[in-house]
Amino acid sequence: MKKISLKDKIDFLLFGYFINWIYPQYYRPKYGYIKYYRLFFEFFIPQKIFRLNGKVKWPVHFTSKVINPQNITKGILCDPGDNMNNYIQANNGIHFGSNIEIGPNVIIISSNHNLNNLREQIKAKPIYIGNHVWIGGGSVILPEVSIGNNVIIGAGSVVTKDIPPNSIAVGNPCKVIKEKEPYQEDIHKIIFNKKIPSKYLKL
Repeated sequence: MKKISLKDKIDFLLFGYFINWIYPQYYRPKYGYIKYYRLFFEFFIPQKIFRLNGKVKWPVHFTSKVINPQNITKGILCDPGDNMNNYIQANNGIHFGSNIEIGPNVIIISSNHNLNNLREQIKAKPIYIGNHVWIGGGSVILPEVSIGNNVIIGAGSVVTKDIPPNSIAVGNPCKVIKEKEPYQEDIHKIIFNKKIPSKYLKL
């Protein structure tokens, strides 16, 4: 096990408890991820003081936008919008599983406009994104898409149709190019920043 530095321990003591309180849906490794002082200055101040994505219950980068976060469900190791220039529109709902990495400039859109009335949003089923998914930078995920567990979406892809589990998919439109080997990291060995709800322990 990697030795925890005194700086990291002090960082958690000074800022970690506050970050855990202000972001009730933030579940990440206790040490070795983003420094807690960075979360305070780069995320908390723009988000909670200047109200950029102020209603979101997890850290969102000030250059990103999360619309209708109340329609988003998510697991652990997943904070939609915490990277630069993400645009996440959850009008029809989005389900994110656990252990999801979202690259910069990713766009996720759950509803389209009516072609004959641009002020009207079309109702559709929610977007579903499973566990252990990496969405490469600059990708676009469109309404009603389902992405299975253990999937990599290549950078710059446009996902218009469902992607099955255990796949690597790329392109515009995004298509499966090969099967992906099983995910190997043991999430249960991670020491988290706070107690994990029991519903996530089956991951």
